[in-house]
Amino acid sequence: MNIKLWYLVHKWTSLICTAFLLMLCLTGLPLIFHEEIEHLTGEVEAPEMAPDTAVASMDLVVEAARKKRPNDVIRFMFWNAEEHPNITHVSMGERMDTSPDDARTVLVDSRTAKVLDDSLPDRGFMYVMLKLHVDMFAGQPGMLFLGFMGLLFVAAIISGIVLYYPFMRKLDFGTVRKDRSLRIKWLDVHNLLGVITIVWVLVVGITGSINTLSQVIIGIWQRDQMADMLAPYKGLPAPSNFGSLEQSLVTARKAVPDMHVSFVAFPGSLFSSPHHYTVFMKGNTPVTSRLLKPALIDAQTSNLTDSREMPWYVKTLLLSQPLHFGDYGGLPLKILWTLLDIFTLVVLGSGLYLWWSRRKTADKRISQLEQLHFDYAVDLKDIK
Repeated sequence: MNIKLWYLVHKWTSLICTAFLLMLCLTGLPLIFHEEIEHLTGEVEAPEMAPDTAVASMDLVVEAARKKRPNDVIRFMFWNAEEHPNITHVSMGERMDTSPDDARTVLVDSRTAKVLDDSLPDRGFMYVMLKLHVDMFAGQPGMLFLGFMGLLFVAAIISGIVLYYPFMRKLDFGTVRKDRSLRIKWLDVHNLLGVITIVWVLVVGITGSINTLSQVIIGIWQRDQMADMLAPYKGLPAPSNFGSLEQSLVTARKAVPDMHVSFVAFPGSLFSSPHHYTVFMKGNTPVTSRLLKPALIDAQTSNLTDSREMPWYVKTLLLSQPLHFGDYGGLPLKILWTLLDIFTLVVLGSGLYLWWSRRKTADKRISQLEQLHFDYAVDLKDIK
């Protein structure tokens, strides 16, 4: 492919995706610091107690949540010891298939089994930022569309890399020609910041596109590995009574001793079956803490049905999430992600300016040629 074709690829892929990438970068900035923002806005936290305070039975936590919302069913329970220590999040809804946007999350103290909060789902600033960033309030079609924009962005980056060498071969790296026109200066800044952020934007663009396929990937897993794990229960009637959740968690911990509980899908929910508690375990190292391993526990007997490693495509999805959000290295990494995000905003904005100024220059030249042609025609008429 010659330079002219690479230029056309860079131009049109950039123009098509730039508006959406600007939106993603702007909405991504507050999401980088969502933990800090949530703490500042007075999010509910567990009260201070002695560090060695024992954890209550999860059966008591279930009972407390059901007493708080007796007309709802429990869909999931999950924990986040890093952000919200000593709190059990109980997701409840009118039905097992209640939309996540309509579900209520009851916060229960994991040590005392007392309800801490039962507020309506947040519909404030952070909710709007998240929905715009994830699917633009358009559900799965919106996610897939943004994933396609991410792929166009990757194509724009790769074509920009190809174009950078012939452009800079007569200039020193990082040169910004301050003595030239405004357009030339912005062109140099655009190229310089583009090179500085190459690795980051490629990582964020690719992982972001992978994340938009989350529902597709989980659906494949459910029809493949999950269906195989549940095969012995196929055709059996759903039970009406369930055994102890606490005992099911004990069984899961024994089955996967080198991991700890991340979240539980209740019988009949999206990630389980009518017969099981699906206990998702996660590791203890920086890498394995991002990976999940399901343990299917018979909800009546609390016996282990099956437990398997996630397939490669689910692991790819799980590992892409922290790389995209930059939430695995504490505050220093968040600050770095913010700076790179701002640089990318400048690259995108300067790209739009360069295209617009080039277009205006081209229109001006065409106008001048048309005027010359008109003047020539008038002169020729006068001569005749």
